[in-house]
This record gives sequence, C-alpha cells and structure tokens, in this order.
Amino acid sequence: MSEVITEITPLAEKDCFYLAERVKDKFNYPLHRHNELELNFIENGNGARRIVGDNIEILDKYDLVLIGAGLEHGWEQHECKMKNVHELMIQFPADLLSDSLLRKNQMDSLRHLMENAKRGVSFGQDACRLLRERIQEITTTKAGFYRVIKLYELLYEMSLQKDYHVLSSNPFSYTTPLPDSRRVRKVAEYIEKHFQDDIRLNELADLVSMTPTSFSRFFKLRTGKSLSDYLIDVRLGHATRKLVDSTMSIVEICYDCGFNNVSNFNRMFKKKKKCTPSQFRENYKNRLDGNLVNESSISDKDKYHKKKEIV
Repeated sequence: MSEVITEITPLAEKDCFYLAERVKDKFNYPLHRHNELELNFIENGNGARRIVGDNIEILDKYDLVLIGAGLEHGWEQHECKMKNVHELMIQFPADLLSDSLLRKNQMDSLRHLMENAKRGVSFGQDACRLLRERIQEITTTKAGFYRVIKLYELLYEMSLQKDYHVLSSNPFSYTTPLPDSRRVRKVAEYIEKHFQDDIRLNELADLVSMTPTSFSRFFKLRTGKSLSDYLIDVRLGHATRKLVDSTMSIVEICYDCGFNNVSNFNRMFKKKKKCTPSQFRENYKNRLDGNLVNESSISDKDKYHKKKEIV
C-alpha cells in the first residue's frame, strides 16, 4: 500500500499560519497528512487529480479546498499538461479558530464550515472565481496582524458560499457535524473515548440525566440518526482508518473497533460502504498505488516557490 507521509510543517506554537505560493509545471508531492488545517488554491491545474481521504476528483481550471487536520491528501499529475500551475497554500492550527469563538452566534456559518472541513471541502468554479481576489489579497497584504485578519475574512466568505461539497465519506473520516447541543456533544465525546467497549443506552442516558426512551428520541431528533447507527458509524470510521493506515488483519480490526463478531462487522461495513472490508482495503490500495511518487521527492515541494512566509 502506498505510504502516507506525516508532514512536519514549519509552524511554531506562536505562529498564526504558514503561507506558500508557487508556480510549477508538475504535481509530484506524495500523499501526506499533518496536524494543521490546509487551505489550498490551484489555478490552471486542469486534468490533475486530487485525493482527500477516500475521495478522488479531477481538477478543472480552479481548485479550492479546505482540508481538516490529520486528513490525508495529495495532488497527482494525472492528465494535467499545464506548465504554469499557480498554487497558493495556507496551513494554520486548529486553535486559530477556537471552539469558544466558533460557538458565538455570529460564527454559525464558519462553525459549519470547520465541521465539514474535517472531511475536506471543495468549492465549485463559480465560488473559486468569486473568492480568487480575496485569496490573492492575503499575499499582497503586509505580513502581521492585517494579514491574519485577511485570512479570517477569507474563511468567513468561504463559509457563506453555497457552491461547495464535502469530500471524504463520513465512515472514512468518522467525524460527523454535530448540532449545538451540550448533551449530544457530551455523549459524542464519551462514545469517541469508549467506542471499543460495550456501550449501553442506559449509561448514555444517565450521562445526560435523561430516561433511556427520552434520550433515544432526543438523540435521533437532534442528529438525524439513531444512537445505534451513530455508534456504528463511529466504529466503522475507526475501522476504515485502520484498513488504510495499518497492516492489522480484518479480524483484529473488527474486535479492536468494538464489533462483537466478524460476520456482523462485514455485514455492517458492506451496508454502509457498499463493499466488504477486504475489498475496501484492496480498492483503496489500487486507487493509490503507482500514482504517487516516493518519499525521496519530498524536497521537490519547495522547488518552485515564489513566496514562503510564516505569519
């Protein structure tokens, strides 16, 4: 299986974001992930192929994506023959937009965008044209406070767009946008910590001081999913991640992710992903193998830099 490289970005703890702008004639940086969010804008990338999680798409003239922390991503040459590909990339830590800030009333659209970014968000051509000038303003604004404000403005304008779609599937990234309910979030945090265990409805209801029947109705109303479906999605999300990132056997992954038997695991996986766990692993391997360069070319990422700045 093609290796997913963990990139160490140049951002220090006190930095707000890292900006890199380049003109290049090839896509050759391997599939990678990092702890920061990434905003990536590409112009003249027609025919290149983008991979975000388990999503693969072919680029048009413009490509604008916002990718959550830890989500693997990369771009391949594929059928791109352009020699003047313009790329602007911004990496920033998740705490640049703190949870307390995103919970404010004025931040509703931005909070929704950040939730979707955990799966990767791609904007359509019309949105790209509309946002292109704002994106470029960040590079022309003097580094410092006002450039940070420009980034906030850009992210907010992105959050107002309707012309975008999420990329990686829910089961792959296992991060599902949650409503603004303290009870639901408390339960979700508990499930995330204990998904490998035998979780009972009664204990979750007790956690938020509700009866099991009332809590079951409340959870379905607020999330659009039954508690059992939500728990299955979380477990399958961890399972698909292990199928891609590890060499664990199907049986090991099954029990490690909280399923009590392999047949049930296979049945649930096929119902949600339309393939078996072994097919998912093989399909993912086939989609990536042979298309990504090896780690030795990692230094090529900086080869065509016009500008690199840390703010």
